[in-house]
Amino acid sequence: MLPFFEKCSSAFKLRGSLFVFLLPLVVFLGDARIQRTPVSGKEMSETYNKYYNYNELTERLQQLARRYPSIANLSSVGQSVEGRELWVMRVTVDPDKDTPGKPKFKYVGNMHGDETVSRQVLVYLVEYLLAQYGEDPRVTALVNSTDIYIMPSMNPDGFERSKEGDCPGDNGGRNNARNKDLNRSFPDQYDGTTTDADSVPEVMAVIRWIQEKKFVLSGNLHGGTVVASYPFDDSAKHQRQGFYSQSADDALFRYLALVYSQNHPVMKTGKPNCPEDSSETFEDGITNGAHWYDVPGGMQDYNYIYGNCLEITMELSCCKHPNSNELRKEWDLNRESLLAYMEKVHIGVRGFVTDAVSGAPLSNVSIVVAGIRHNLTTAKYGDYYRLLLPGTYNVTAVAAGHLSKTVRNVQVIEGEATELNFTLAPLVNKTQKNISLDTTSMPPRVHQQNATVSPSILSPTEPVLPEEDKSRAPVHPPVHQPLQPQEFRHHNYADMDLFLRKYSSEFPSITHLHSIGRSVENRELFVMVISDNPKVHEHGEPEFKYVGNMHGNEVVGRELLLNLIEYLCVNYGTDPEVTELVNNTRIHIMPSMNPDGYEVAREGDVQGYKGRNNSNNFDLNRNFPDQYVNITEPRQPETIAVMNWLKTVPFVLSANLHGGSLVVNYPFDDATDGNSHYSKSPDDAVFQQVSRAYSQENPLMHEGHPCKDLYSEDFFQDGITNGAQWYSVPGGMQDWNYVNTNCFEVTIELSCIKYPMARELPQYWEQNHRGLLQFIHQVHTGVKGTVSDIGDGSGIPNATISVEGIKHNVTTARAGDYWRLLVPGTYSVTASAHGYKPVTILATVSKDRAEIVDFRLTRVYQDGNGQTPSGPYPTQNPSEKELQSLIKELSLGQGLEQLVSSSATDSSFRYRSSKDLSAFLRGLTLNFPKITFLHSLGQSVEFRTISALEISNKPTEAEPSEPKIRFVAGIHGNAPVGTEMLLEFAAFLCINYGKNPAITKLINSTRIFIVPSVNPDGREQAVEKQCTSAQGKTNANGKDLDTDFFGNASQRVVEPQPETKSMMNFIMNNKFTLSVALDGGSLVVTYPYDKPVQTVENEGTLKYLASVYANNHPKMHLGDTACSNNVQNGVMRAAERQSHMGSMKDFSMDFGNCPEITVYTGCCFFPPADQLAALWAENKKALLGMLVEVHKGVRGVVRDKKGKPIVGAIIVINGGMRVYSTEGGYFHALLAPGSHNVEAVADGYQQKHQKCVGVSVCSLSYLAVNVSSRQKDGFHRLRQHREDYDDEIRLASMGSKKSLLANEFQDESESDEETLYANKI
Repeated sequence: MLPFFEKCSSAFKLRGSLFVFLLPLVVFLGDARIQRTPVSGKEMSETYNKYYNYNELTERLQQLARRYPSIANLSSVGQSVEGRELWVMRVTVDPDKDTPGKPKFKYVGNMHGDETVSRQVLVYLVEYLLAQYGEDPRVTALVNSTDIYIMPSMNPDGFERSKEGDCPGDNGGRNNARNKDLNRSFPDQYDGTTTDADSVPEVMAVIRWIQEKKFVLSGNLHGGTVVASYPFDDSAKHQRQGFYSQSADDALFRYLALVYSQNHPVMKTGKPNCPEDSSETFEDGITNGAHWYDVPGGMQDYNYIYGNCLEITMELSCCKHPNSNELRKEWDLNRESLLAYMEKVHIGVRGFVTDAVSGAPLSNVSIVVAGIRHNLTTAKYGDYYRLLLPGTYNVTAVAAGHLSKTVRNVQVIEGEATELNFTLAPLVNKTQKNISLDTTSMPPRVHQQNATVSPSILSPTEPVLPEEDKSRAPVHPPVHQPLQPQEFRHHNYADMDLFLRKYSSEFPSITHLHSIGRSVENRELFVMVISDNPKVHEHGEPEFKYVGNMHGNEVVGRELLLNLIEYLCVNYGTDPEVTELVNNTRIHIMPSMNPDGYEVAREGDVQGYKGRNNSNNFDLNRNFPDQYVNITEPRQPETIAVMNWLKTVPFVLSANLHGGSLVVNYPFDDATDGNSHYSKSPDDAVFQQVSRAYSQENPLMHEGHPCKDLYSEDFFQDGITNGAQWYSVPGGMQDWNYVNTNCFEVTIELSCIKYPMARELPQYWEQNHRGLLQFIHQVHTGVKGTVSDIGDGSGIPNATISVEGIKHNVTTARAGDYWRLLVPGTYSVTASAHGYKPVTILATVSKDRAEIVDFRLTRVYQDGNGQTPSGPYPTQNPSEKELQSLIKELSLGQGLEQLVSSSATDSSFRYRSSKDLSAFLRGLTLNFPKITFLHSLGQSVEFRTISALEISNKPTEAEPSEPKIRFVAGIHGNAPVGTEMLLEFAAFLCINYGKNPAITKLINSTRIFIVPSVNPDGREQAVEKQCTSAQGKTNANGKDLDTDFFGNASQRVVEPQPETKSMMNFIMNNKFTLSVALDGGSLVVTYPYDKPVQTVENEGTLKYLASVYANNHPKMHLGDTACSNNVQNGVMRAAERQSHMGSMKDFSMDFGNCPEITVYTGCCFFPPADQLAALWAENKKALLGMLVEVHKGVRGVVRDKKGKPIVGAIIVINGGMRVYSTEGGYFHALLAPGSHNVEAVADGYQQKHQKCVGVSVCSLSYLAVNVSSRQKDGFHRLRQHREDYDDEIRLASMGSKKSLLANEFQDESESDEETLYANKI
């Protein structure tokens, strides 16, 4: 027998002409006719006793897709001969997206139209997966981790001709409408393709589908006996029966077939006892296909040889078209087999292959397993899934233009896949050093048809690699040419909206579309983010932006930015330059800052003003605050949105695209005297450098005489100009960027004509696309690095980076990373931060890359005499150090995201009655007695218990040093989503305790209290699927409980409701650090107060806490939903949403001294239960984020000089917010990152005003102060310390409480007076 690949290759060459012709169709077609059918008609309930004809099948599948949109998507991959759709139901989380790392599985049924059991069984399987998702842990895990595709009928025409009760298939229907057997019509490894493509559209559609999706595992369901058949289905000899045609993965195929058969009560016996041949038996219920009988042109062999997919064929029933009363029995026989077989897609080895230089994913890389002569290739994201049996393997990744890499002794264990990622180094052609090789677009050198090695020389431990033709000279790959945009037209707002959404949906792994606000006329200000991790700022990766169409009638920038979006998306992963930029830069593109103006502008406008301004007739480029001129015009919504946007993202470099000339204009745009002359910024050299980087890529711009016919007097040396030298522009955006943020911005004038004709747009792309790319490259020049604490390594936010000789500083981002653009040269660069010693480093900057300059700063620590003490600092508690390391890890980068993904639990969602809720809570205490305790807070009007579940490692013991966090839901009974979220959250924490190290540490270090339902009576009255109804909002006495919390007797005219009283006592008796309340009817987070107040003390911290939740929610931080219009960053003060008195939030603040935020989880008060899983997925990370946040801020312990803890000392934050030292003298104050004033007051002790500097965004801050020498009017300066030593607040005894002091003073010698200490825990 010839080696497999030689046979495959020769047969393919001889008889594969049709298949070769069809391959282009395979590459370019893909899914067709995605159905979006309106909901209509009454949904059917499953009876398991009838067959669905085509119309009924269509209706059934459409209803299921509508009912389960979050996990089901119905599409058609093609049509049959008679025009019937080949329906495929995709079942997975986010079924409209492709998620890298999720293997694709498929089932295909009814290939022979008269073999009908498979058709119905697959419909039942779809129903089962959808209905049991969130209920059955096994199904939930399968759907979460697998991309499942189910095609109930590949031959709908044949089914319509088949007759119920026809067991042998005598009445027809087996073949398609052109009388072709579909399972003899696929390209064959021995015979090529022998069937005309036009006669088998069903086969062609499935071929396209297989090639596009790169399935990993598949099952083809048939009828006529009961057995699982595996490849190969035929042989070169085409012996009718009895010839075992063994594939390279024969052992694996046998195993997979056994998985199905051994879970099928009849199949596993090997004795189907079919009337047609009652003597036929199959050992263990499986058979090699060709050994059973020869099937050329079969689908399962095509999948294996040409499709990257392992497929077996399952024969489900002796009778091909049994009576419908047999269907329930057939479903029961096959259900477990269907599920068990699907689960095997998660065995073997899996991982990603990326380019070592660019980090780009490499597709079509061959994954070679030593000793197995069958290679698979990576998919479009570089992901691969190589199914293997348990054992030890040598695995090699082979890609064109790259060095191969082998990993030896890879262990594969039973039941789960081993993760194995490859990073391949590109080959460099010494004669073409400056040419980048395309990493993914060229065909791989290793292909299964060519991978032949003589068995006599094959080492059992070496991979099967291709033989080289040494007689030919080496052929070098051609220089890569990136794909260019294909469509050039003017996009109005609706067209632009669709364009952006299209590319966002087609390239979800590298794009993030969001709106930063709205225009005057309520149009979205869209921003497309393009990066390899587009939704988050990655540490060390610079942020870049382009803004277009600020003047509505200057449109070239708008169209070029849409072209640029297309260019970056379609070339990512194939073009080295694009891939490098996207992987290493977070690129923000706003095509239109003035969409209202654009809509009134007119094509052909050369020098006009129609549409230039916004709808309020203000010029947006004269509307920003100016350093020299007082801008009196009201700030416009577009301007405000951009300013807020720049406050949330640490942009480094930017360009504002205009029209009306051809030049790059750089700061300053105006001068102190208001006249037009050169107004030089401190970074004039940098601005000239980045401006020339653009202009020199546009020859017409660079020559300096751009618009001779319109402005003959204009001349710009090298195509660049200082803004004020050209003409003065007060209130411009580029100067505001530079003066008020870290961002360097220039203005690029792209066209002499403001609104050129559409036919001219291609020439503008040709002239400017290299400049657009080259300008992005400039963000990677100068110096960059991280400023961190030398003690614990944590990044220092808001540290200052100054360069000697340049009077313009930049500051570090939240995690301490920074970027400072500079021209080549040697510089003295200094990093400084409050509470730290500055550090200066000499850095030499080169031309084409950023120099990495990291700073490690030492905290300033002084003793009572203002001197730096000698000797080592006392060390921190190891457990505390470990906790802070965890908090830092979870606060930076993808820490929380990784925690969420590593701590998945099987979830079951439904709305629970009060009785079920109580039973659930009791169940948690019974199953997890060591970490839970159930507190009864009181009873409702109708005597339902209001419970609080405590989760801690010592729930029955007082642990005053640990922060307490309160999660509350159900204060409004008509909004029960929060109740279910908190119940799931409680189960999630308990189940992961002892299993997930991070969850375990958080529980060990926190006292967590969960109150799922404050208003159980109202919940009993509320009705599911009522999105706006107030039924159940109040308690049984008709009282809105969130208006019943009054702490002062003078404010209360009646007794509090029993539910309110229970919560008030609970809040007052427990010194909580933070509270999170869940409600419904909106998608926003609010912070105190609900009552109307002029000012909110410590508002910055309260707003920050709310933003932590919103930023960890995938939708909320966008700030715009149907029910919460234009809420900046998804956060607002509660009174601005709906002002009212007597709220739980206000009571918690005023009387519990605990900040409380309210999370509104969705627009619908009481959504259908099938939406709960999606809502949990949206809120899980945010809830965990609050558990992390409660460990930040400032905390300590207050003791007197003798070491006795002082209870009741008042810690006043920023003159308003107060916290009190509790049992053991402990206190804890949550603070936003930055500097804060802290005052400590205690009876009998001198009051001190301290300043806590630089609270970190990612860790807990501790206090260190100078020691007061005597009773002297003045303040002490308090510094932030997170070092591993004990820090103190020492207050001199006064004998009585005094008023707060006001002036700073210098400390002198220490006295013997009694002192009060605040020590670090």
